[in-house]
Amino acid sequence: MLDLTADVRTLTARLVDTESVSGGERALADMIERSLSGLGHLRVDRDGDAVVARTGLGRAKRVVLAGHIDTVPIVDNVPSRRENDRLYGCGSSDMKSGVAVQLRLAAALTEPVHDLTYVFYDCEEVDAERNGLRRLSRDHPDWLAGDFAVLLEPTGGVIEGGCQGTMRVEVIARGERAHSARSWMGENAIHGAGRILDVLRGYVPREPEVDGLRYREGLNAVFVSGGVAGNVIPDECTVTVNYRFAPDRSVKDAEEHLREVFAGFDVRVTDAAPPARPGLDDPAAAEFVAAVGAGEARAKLGWTDVARMSELGVPAVNYGPGEPTLAHTRDEWVDLALVDEAERRMTDWLTGAGGPANGRG
Repeated sequence: MLDLTADVRTLTARLVDTESVSGGERALADMIERSLSGLGHLRVDRDGDAVVARTGLGRAKRVVLAGHIDTVPIVDNVPSRRENDRLYGCGSSDMKSGVAVQLRLAAALTEPVHDLTYVFYDCEEVDAERNGLRRLSRDHPDWLAGDFAVLLEPTGGVIEGGCQGTMRVEVIARGERAHSARSWMGENAIHGAGRILDVLRGYVPREPEVDGLRYREGLNAVFVSGGVAGNVIPDECTVTVNYRFAPDRSVKDAEEHLREVFAGFDVRVTDAAPPARPGLDDPAAAEFVAAVGAGEARAKLGWTDVARMSELGVPAVNYGPGEPTLAHTRDEWVDLALVDEAERRMTDWLTGAGGPANGRG
């Protein structure tokens, strides 16, 4: 069980200390389900290692607060440690501090001005096919219904609009096998892959402005694989490339672009997730920006499940206490003052203390 009456700093540390690498979220999901099931104002449902809790107050609007409970692999950074106002540990920034805020709100807000849906889901840090929110959107779309959504992804306490799309492709250089003692009789595919790396080194990423926010794209090799044996000239070498693209391009546009960039090579798409436009002109988003008052919004440089919510017709933004530049790093940490601030701002907004735009339905 989790003690949801504990302060949000203590709860963040407890979540970090509960290991939940992608695919291994069961223990944490069990704890979240048991803790929320004891709250009389929430209906709690579960699918796999995703837990969804909802109020049913009959308000005019429903807000979805979502966060993933998995982390990237641990690298000697669990259990957590605290130094002054920083909490170090795997997932502290991405995004167990945001999940801690969700849990505190779920426990404390029995009479919010909007009906609330809290979504805690698995496998966000791995292939899109395994994503728990994708599974929920396919199998239980009614659980995710709402008028507006906030993904408590790490944003450093700033509202971030939209998200980049992401695509992984395998770019394949081919050659001809031969005995390494007679290498001139073959063609070395690993050597040929150097041309792929030359393309990547010379690539200039776009920095387009979309709906008033500046995005920066990226194209990078993330894996290289090839080779047959220590005495064989290889006939194939694969460079896996990750493309992060701005929301003015679709998945189809992104694939066409990569096939053009790597013309002359076989290109095979292995994973893709669409971007989401900022959508800050949506009335619900504008209300949130005005109520939370977290400064000037900026572009989300990364993929998040705001794209998934957008596909469901639910406008969404990113807002959370973690620092995005620390995500996935060995020395990941979160500023605990920002965790306090996020809980306070969200509480004010959802109880009507954040501004006159919040009224009961």
